Amino acid sequence: MAKSLYETLGINENASADEIKKAYRKLARKYHPDINKTDEAQEKFKEINAAYEVLSDPEKKAQYDQYGDQMFGGQSFQDFAHSQGAGVDLDEILRAMFGGGGAGFSGGFSQGGFSRGGSGFGGGYGMPDLDLQTSITVPFITSVLGGKHHITLGDGESFDIKIPAGIKSGKTLRVKGKGKSYQGHRGDLLIKVNVAPSPEYERKGDDLYKTIDIPLKKALFGGKIEVDTPEKKVTLKVPKNTKNGQKFRLKDKGFPSSNGGKGNLYLVANIVLPDVDTLPDDLKECLEKLPE
Repeated sequence: MAKSLYETLGINENASADEIKKAYRKLARKYHPDINKTDEAQEKFKEINAAYEVLSDPEKKAQYDQYGDQMFGGQSFQDFAHSQGAGVDLDEILRAMFGGGGAGFSGGFSQGGFSRGGSGFGGGYGMPDLDLQTSITVPFITSVLGGKHHITLGDGESFDIKIPAGIKSGKTLRVKGKGKSYQGHRGDLLIKVNVAPSPEYERKGDDLYKTIDIPLKKALFGGKIEVDTPEKKVTLKVPKNTKNGQKFRLKDKGFPSSNGGKGNLYLVANIVLPDVDTLPDDLKECLEKLPE
């Protein structure tokens, strides 16, 4: 039975949760649109995120392990995604298959990923439930800084919604007047927000953590390096004798908190060692004489 989601992440079917996460972060960093500007990389990044969304969720993973690529009509996941066309939303495909309305492994897709149920009467006085429900996945940086997200309804209506800074997975946004119509009344659109994992940042509460590479010379003797943060690029002063794993705190540069403030951004040092074969002979001789 083909298992192309595992192939997408370059791992085998017995990979542990840590191995799945490690493989995802490695590939996401390589193909992230901010780093790799090619069209091929953008498509690859979508496939990587979609594969990780399934394999990092125990329930989705168990279902995929049972059915494999039969869920994609027997095609590999990549071929299936490409066959859907350039405008395909992989998040909607996965929601239709693994949840969000109970589509499960029936082969059916909800229209545009929206639940058009609600035939019951929840509004009183014979008024049907006019609200529509859907879910979206926003980039991690959008959850930090806020931004816009484009929505297309099943009837073709299209518009942008505002994503507030500091939004977390599970939050529901309400868009007035974008639901179903009935006798001059119109319901609302309820949007459950999921935040995509980041290959660059890890959030712990309202604090963000990011690993930064520091050349050995600057770690030993000090210096300055340029570091990208969610808001802008900053210059970090690296002190002499910086150790691997050492943390640098950037105050109020983290995740927006509920009290109106912000957490901190912690930069974690990763000392980059040079290839010993590229070092001058005299320097190699000195290093070889160092005590163990």
